[in-house]
Amino acid sequence: MASKEIIAQKEQLVSEVAEKISKAKSIVLVNHCGLTVEQDTALRVDMRKNGVEYKVIKNTVLTRAFEKAGYTGFEKVFEGPTAVAFSYEDTVAGAKILVENGTKTNKLEIKGGVIEGKSASVEEVKVLASIPAKPVLIGQLLGLLTSPMRSLAVAVSEVAKKQSA
Repeated sequence: MASKEIIAQKEQLVSEVAEKISKAKSIVLVNHCGLTVEQDTALRVDMRKNGVEYKVIKNTVLTRAFEKAGYTGFEKVFEGPTAVAFSYEDTVAGAKILVENGTKTNKLEIKGGVIEGKSASVEEVKVLASIPAKPVLIGQLLGLLTSPMRSLAVAVSEVAKKQSA
């Protein structure tokens, strides 16, 4: 009787993780071994501030959940300790935080992930992390859009000054 309950609980957990996988815009898998308690706490606080869910999940659960969500080929990734960052809002946030923390602490190892529904290699996750955050990109875009207008306004102003002089 107890074993049936345990199996049901594990199946429920796999389903919950599979649902998180399907909802996330990006998922980053990382080996978190060697982090001190302070480093791990700071990492988790940073993740929460940026709307990223960060969890340590057993590899067997991850393997089944990824298969249930339709992803294969992660067998090698799920070796050794694995933590997962689920980014639901900002695709870049989880990757950026983990890569930056990995560089600072020299103890986080990116294992791979999923970006916008496609499996991603370590290199692809690092490239994703190098993309500026959404507010920065919007600012850059607005700067590009307003630059020609600003130049035109300055030119018109100079012409007006010359004509009035």
